Amino acid sequence: QVQLVESGGGLVQPGGSLRLSCATSGSIFSICAMGWYRQAPGKERELVATITTGGTKIYADSVKGRFAISRDNAKNTVYLQMNSLKPEDTAVYYCNTYYRAVHYWGKGTLVTVSS
Repeated sequence: QVQLVESGGGLVQPGGSLRLSCATSGSIFSICAMGWYRQAPGKERELVATITTGGTKIYADSVKGRFAISRDNAKNTVYLQMNSLKPEDTAVYYCNTYYRAVHYWGKGTLVTVSS
């Protein structure tokens, strides 16, 4: 069974930084692409960034140049480094993977960007 557990969210001032982590249980981490999504209040869930097993990264236009996704296969963990945070980055951030035609999601971690 695949379980994803996010951590690292919190309250940060505009211009600040946070690093999110997603720990993955099970043995699939090294063979699956991983992604971060977010859902702001009243909005649909949207893709933030993905990283393949080979390290290829894709970012939403809204976070390019500010966010960086990375993975540590030895720790079964994917990270999202978020810099230059803006109030519009406020959302619940979810970790995601896709394995054998099934999407797996964590419970999310709340990021609030406010002064």
